[in-house]
Amino acid sequence: MRSAFLLDLAQCIGCEACTIACRVGNELPQGVRYIQISERIRGEFPDLVGGFDNHRCYHCTDAACVNVCPSGALFQEDGLTRVNWDACTGCEYCVSSCPYDVPVMNDGVATKCDGCRDTVNAGGTPWCVETCPSDALQFGPREEIVAEAHRRVDRIRDKYPEAQVYGESQAGGLGVLVVSPEDPARMGLPAAPEVPTAAAVWQEAVKPASFFVTTLAAVGAGVLGVIARRNHLRELAHLHGDGGGEESGGEHGHGGGDGALPGGGDGPDPHGAAAAEGPGSADPVRTDDEVER
Repeated sequence: MRSAFLLDLAQCIGCEACTIACRVGNELPQGVRYIQISERIRGEFPDLVGGFDNHRCYHCTDAACVNVCPSGALFQEDGLTRVNWDACTGCEYCVSSCPYDVPVMNDGVATKCDGCRDTVNAGGTPWCVETCPSDALQFGPREEIVAEAHRRVDRIRDKYPEAQVYGESQAGGLGVLVVSPEDPARMGLPAAPEVPTAAAVWQEAVKPASFFVTTLAAVGAGVLGVIARRNHLRELAHLHGDGGGEESGGEHGHGGGDGALPGGGDGPDPHGAAAAEGPGSADPVRTDDEVER
């Protein structure tokens, strides 16, 4: 199921309950915030319009941070962008590529909102949604969130003629649908989020090339391992072969000295062979004495 958040900026009262709940619930370190609330006053006196900006991760479907991440630390699941902090290498590509300036570094690791993954998987609700007193935040299946966003826009259209839903198509469709009471561009939300040039170059050229080089190196290491093992087995076979030859030679030498090989045909003593053919005697010395007599 593809999940999503509803963020109704017409309902937000700027109380920051969401920021506190997010920080406490996710046990964020000092100085790290996944949600930032700021007051914005637009227009000219006496025609002033006030409101609050709610800056957070928008969970892009075509997420630049996921696309440039070389280690797979950033990935998508259930329509949201997740983070595997243990896999982060600290390269900061996600920080420089996000068109919304969301990821930040903390102790050498990238961090951002992951949609309260563990809490939701345990059957709970994201901390920010759970604590919002003005119903400005909701969480659920994306289709339902999109429908609710349009209902809210219709309700406030008389008061806010420019009201619209932001996030249906931006960056492939966002995991946060925003009810914007006026033109989203005036509220700091780009109509067409653009990935910085350096990040785009990494995404289109450098990352695929690095993947190819890494794959080639892995294949090469595998081939070398097979060759090394084959050579090792050959050496073992050679050593065992030499040992078997010496053993076999020792047994044959001992048998020849005793003159006890079956039939006397393989022994080194011709007299022993002749005696074996003589009737009634197996002793080569006695046979020779009899011949001399």
